[in-house]
Amino acid sequence: MTATQFTFIFIAALALTTLAKLWLARRHLAHIAAHRTAVPEAFHEKVRLGDHQKAADYTSAKTRFDMLGALFDAALLLAFTVAGGIQYIAGMVSSRPDGWFGTPIMQGMATLVAVLVIYSLLEAPFNIYRTFVIEARFGFNKITFKLYLLDALKGILIGAVLGLPLLFGVLWLMERMGSYWWLYVWLVWVVFNLLILFIYPSFIAPLFNKFSPLQDEAMKSRIEALLTKCGFTAQGLFVMDGSKRSSHGNAYFTGFGKTKRIVFFDTLLERLSINEVEAVLAHELGHFKRRHVVKRIAATFALSLGFLWLLGLLMQTTWFYQGLGVSTPSTALALLLFFMVLPVFSFLLSPIMSAYSRKHEFEADAYAAGQTDAADLVNALVKLYQDNAATLTPDPLYSKFYDTHPPAMVRISHLQALQA
Repeated sequence: MTATQFTFIFIAALALTTLAKLWLARRHLAHIAAHRTAVPEAFHEKVRLGDHQKAADYTSAKTRFDMLGALFDAALLLAFTVAGGIQYIAGMVSSRPDGWFGTPIMQGMATLVAVLVIYSLLEAPFNIYRTFVIEARFGFNKITFKLYLLDALKGILIGAVLGLPLLFGVLWLMERMGSYWWLYVWLVWVVFNLLILFIYPSFIAPLFNKFSPLQDEAMKSRIEALLTKCGFTAQGLFVMDGSKRSSHGNAYFTGFGKTKRIVFFDTLLERLSINEVEAVLAHELGHFKRRHVVKRIAATFALSLGFLWLLGLLMQTTWFYQGLGVSTPSTALALLLFFMVLPVFSFLLSPIMSAYSRKHEFEADAYAAGQTDAADLVNALVKLYQDNAATLTPDPLYSKFYDTHPPAMVRISHLQALQA
């Protein structure tokens, strides 16, 4: 393959992916608008028309903004690749006199960091608008701009402390381990991710939120009884001050092995009854009992191994670099280019991954229905749909691409069938 041919393939794939995103978004908007004036029959008794219309307007606002973001991301990717942005930054770094950037590894790290910083700065206005305009317009945003900046600074510091040593190690292995470098890098990546799973609950998450032990003794007793019944052990039951940043509610497991803990948003506990909280927790326990977390981690590791092997092949060709606007090949630029363009070529596989995730959600719902009353989970889900302004009428095709959870009507019909 020639560089010109690969450039054409890349631009065609980028255009196809971007047009597909825009087309799906337009379908989604049209479907929501067509069902905005009436609550679906299955929800007539549980959801008010005003709440249904708020969810439709909120989802439509986010979707329109995402369409703009898709166009901007495509233009930015072209600027960094085919237009020569990455090559320009790499040339600026390599032209500096010997010093911090005197070795190929340090030059590669500097280039990667520079690209990531520029990318983040250019994306920042979109994130700010999403948080302080769209989320605020619909009453969800609670975060102050000062706290927003503080969170961003913490994220940068954590990324530097954890990410820079990892990046150095990856580039060193790519330089020194010969043709099987991808296997060594994969092993380091696996260890790093498992380490993050262990340390996140105790060391990283508390930097952003306050986690307090669950104080409601009645609820605590019910939850502990459910955990015992399901054979699940956790380090503790915690309430997170989610209301500090948003009015959205949620609950989740975090950690791995002995560091597992159960976390409830304070907004969730304020809204749900004890029975409903127990049903939501039973759903999360279903993921544990069906080994979904382990399966997803294994799938992620398997995919990453395949991607690194593919990168090992591509970085030995000249058309891969030149076709993406780089005239001075290096391991760092190969790594950067590969993971920048990978989403372009993998987007059409999104329905497969989404279907896999939705399958797990159905299995977790079925487990919850066997441990608690399915009606309680239905009631809890309806309240969460209302509180999070999640649309009850997504476009089916759009949902297949983007939704990791089944659409509301499908999911609740499934639970009602289990109950029957």
